[in-house]
Amino acid sequence: MYSYALSKHILQFIQPAQTSRNTFTDRVIYLITLLDIKTGKHGIGEAAPLLMLSIDDVSDYEKVLHQKMKLFCECGRLEDTDLDAFPSIRFGIETALLSLHADQFGRMYRTPFTLGSGYIPVNGLVWMNDIETMYHEAIAKIKAGFKVIKFKIGALDFDEECRLLERVRNRYSAFDITIRVDANGAFLASEAMEQLNELKRFELHSIEQPIATQQWDDMAKLCKESPIAIALDEELIGVDVWEQGSKLLQNIKPQYLVLKPNLIGGLSLSDAWINEARKFHIDWWATSALESNVGLNAIAQWVSTYDVSLHQGLGTGTLFTNNLDTQLIITKGRMHYTVTEV
Repeated sequence: MYSYALSKHILQFIQPAQTSRNTFTDRVIYLITLLDIKTGKHGIGEAAPLLMLSIDDVSDYEKVLHQKMKLFCECGRLEDTDLDAFPSIRFGIETALLSLHADQFGRMYRTPFTLGSGYIPVNGLVWMNDIETMYHEAIAKIKAGFKVIKFKIGALDFDEECRLLERVRNRYSAFDITIRVDANGAFLASEAMEQLNELKRFELHSIEQPIATQQWDDMAKLCKESPIAIALDEELIGVDVWEQGSKLLQNIKPQYLVLKPNLIGGLSLSDAWINEARKFHIDWWATSALESNVGLNAIAQWVSTYDVSLHQGLGTGTLFTNNLDTQLIITKGRMHYTVTEV
């Protein structure tokens, strides 16, 4: 039914991308070319576990990827390929299939966005750096037209980070600019509420993953008492949405979910998380997990099938010196899909 080929690429960051957990200078990805033997059509997907975060960040990943691709090509069904422990491979095959069935303009879905008449609002991301560099990067993104700015926090001195946010807020009110922060689980559960109360004065939209995962009781308490809305991010990684999703959301009751399809098992499982979240009146946005433009394109097209008002975290395509060609462009905080005649 199918045959496949793999191509390994190493994406180079323009500048090191730092979080509270690690620093990235390059990014290994695998492009999956999937061929439908019967029709002769092919599609390209991306499989790329994220260092120290993906549950399938394993030393023999390439070997496992070949094994899973052979199995999929034999059976032709994701459900029969045993991919629960390898969400990035599931994402890769799923996006390759979508690409295989796309039209001549690369459209996997027909939406106003992919037809060129709509756009997706995106936030401007400020990576961790020294405080002065972060400040000037934020101002540059605001001047470039981004209305939502997201700061990575948690690795520097907390008081310095607060002074950074205060400096931006003194220049731009909450009416002018929305600020999000992402702690990547850096706060201690015993100190998080005090820190959230400190952050309150900056009129933040939300904070992603303030404490580390698998502390449901502590996270639930924060979600209930925090003066700032809380979004679950890493908390979803490795969780079976069908078996545990409802229980997790019912217990923690976050205000938002941050969906990274590459880390949670693909676009269809992201759909499942959205359906679960709706039961509890929880909103969501999608974020890149530092994919190349191949994976980013699939996520953006999928996002456009929803009527989104919240800004999405999809502005990562410009982070690399050697990214792949794309039909995605961002102007003034809006992502557009450019239709190229063929």
